[in-house]
Amino acid sequence: MAQFQFVMRSGPTPGVTFPLEGEQLILGRDPSNSVAINDAEISRKHSRLTFQGGKYVLEDLGSTNGTFVNGQRLAGPVVLKPGDVISLGEQIVLMYDAINQDPGATVAVSRKAVRPEPPLAQPSAPAYSTPPSTPYSPSPNAPVKKTNMLPIFIGIGVLVFICLCIMVFLIVDADPTGARWCMFPFSIIAQMLRGAGACP
Repeated sequence: MAQFQFVMRSGPTPGVTFPLEGEQLILGRDPSNSVAINDAEISRKHSRLTFQGGKYVLEDLGSTNGTFVNGQRLAGPVVLKPGDVISLGEQIVLMYDAINQDPGATVAVSRKAVRPEPPLAQPSAPAYSTPPSTPYSPSPNAPVKKTNMLPIFIGIGVLVFICLCIMVFLIVDADPTGARWCMFPFSIIAQMLRGAGACP
């Protein structure tokens, strides 16, 4: 029966355990390995475990992305202790653990078998399914869109000017004698409209 195991903390199958049995185990991407992990970052024969004196010794087999124990890249064989964190490359993280021996256990687990750990309890979701709406407030760094008011002012000015002109012409034209048409500058307009003798 296995005395030690790997528990995958990060990788393609988090929570899966790999019971470690045998004098020599190969870790890598090859399906024939004792610990087979299908990930492109792992070499086909990535590293090797050797059982010596009741403990496993880990060594890298010249892998491309390296083997790490507790964050230190292996430069030679290292004796593993329960609780050690083994990283294969940057993405695959395994926890090395001792298995509690149960003398009453009758179920044997094969070397290739894996069993997922129970999922961690997730915090209960709030009663509502959609987040509460919050009033929109623009970011203080967001650019403020400025409206060009000059065309509006010009349009209002032209409209006021036209209205004033109409009022003045109505007042001048309201004189029944026509004398107001002879005042400057209306005399020019009167001469254009009525001829040169419009004003004495």
